[in-house]
Amino acid sequence: MFRSSLAAVVVSSLGVASLGVPAHAAGPSGLIAHRAVYDLELKDATDRSGIAGMFGRMVYEFDGSDCAGFTTNFRFVTQIDTGDATRVSDQQTTTFEDLDKRTFRFETKSYTDNQLDKDVRGAAADDQKGIKVDLTQPQAKQIELIQSRFPTEHMLDIIHNAKLGKNFFEAQVFDGSDDGDKPLLATTVVGKQETPATDDPDADKAGAFAKTSFWPVTVAYFNEKSKGDAIPVYRMSFKLYENGITRDLTMDYGDFVLTGKLSKLEVLDAKACQ
Repeated sequence: MFRSSLAAVVVSSLGVASLGVPAHAAGPSGLIAHRAVYDLELKDATDRSGIAGMFGRMVYEFDGSDCAGFTTNFRFVTQIDTGDATRVSDQQTTTFEDLDKRTFRFETKSYTDNQLDKDVRGAAADDQKGIKVDLTQPQAKQIELIQSRFPTEHMLDIIHNAKLGKNFFEAQVFDGSDDGDKPLLATTVVGKQETPATDDPDADKAGAFAKTSFWPVTVAYFNEKSKGDAIPVYRMSFKLYENGITRDLTMDYGDFVLTGKLSKLEVLDAKACQ
């Protein structure tokens, strides 16, 4: 999630019929097409951040099929109060991932007060030696990177390890974020599976999944060559259902921390494989 990828936060291996959701909602991989809306609030901010207040909304839509690939549309809008001025930040990301072919396309546009700040576009593929990235924006160039997981693959890895009871693992992850030219080292910690408590803040917004067990997950992202006691670029904690849906988010950017509470969840019709 998500990183701009709560990104990246998607996916599963679920017997959905037991949850009262139509069996056709998931393909062989267990991925469920859905649209989730999160209300964002500022939890904490240092003086160095220059942030006096912040709130917003995040919309995450995951769609597609195992045979045709998966599309993610992600929009992250925040209003930031610095005490002297207020500005609106708007990040819009679209990705496509083919699990079988191990290909990944991405486009991210970032706006401040409706003015385009950055446009990053490209495609990546596994060439068996590593990841080959073809960037078309902001300038055309080719990059060879070390072997990395794409976002949906990484989420499948999280769920797989959670089921095995393996609560810690690391992986290089490429999601096309920032300038689309490097992977990040993702360190993932998975807690024991839990059942929602009566005071769980947004469990009731999960619809048919409201009473379903989840794993508490924290993913910290580090620069690729970080060593020792490095400080993560970004850290995200969330409650992850076996079907890939996430809620109760905490996004730690270092100088400030945001929370994201699930406010609306819609399960989408699955795309049938031919």
